[in-house]
Amino acid sequence: MLDGHGIDTEIMKLALSEARNAADLGEVPVGAVLVLDGEIIARAGNNLIAAGDPVGHAEIRALRKGARQLGNYRLPGTTLYVTLEPCPMCASAMIHARIARLVFGATDPKGGGVVSQYKIGQDGRLNHGFAVSGGILAEKCSLILKEFFQKRR
Repeated sequence: MLDGHGIDTEIMKLALSEARNAADLGEVPVGAVLVLDGEIIARAGNNLIAAGDPVGHAEIRALRKGARQLGNYRLPGTTLYVTLEPCPMCASAMIHARIARLVFGATDPKGGGVVSQYKIGQDGRLNHGFAVSGGILAEKCSLILKEFFQKRR
């Protein structure tokens, strides 16, 4: 059986697959996977452009799918895996959903809402918080973004 870090790595690979799917559709390659008790509840990639949805981030989409799957907008006990450090909007949605843990790959130095620019979910100032583990497959998560933007230039 895999240890905690091994499980995180394996699920982050699934999030990377979602990011690749998003890139294939011309979306910024970010992927997310929502897990509860070791079971995958939802998977999603960015879908802002195709859906014309300004909040179509992978994290939001995974939280929505998970809420529908569980029949509850609260998602206690869940872990959200995402290839890029969530923005403030997504981090706030995680607060409202009451996730237990966030696992992310690459940091977002310009817009990160969890460790880089803000500490949403960790600073104790809101009515809920969540555990954070960062840097899981960070190089691969960063590379997919770099390659995507290089092709667009």
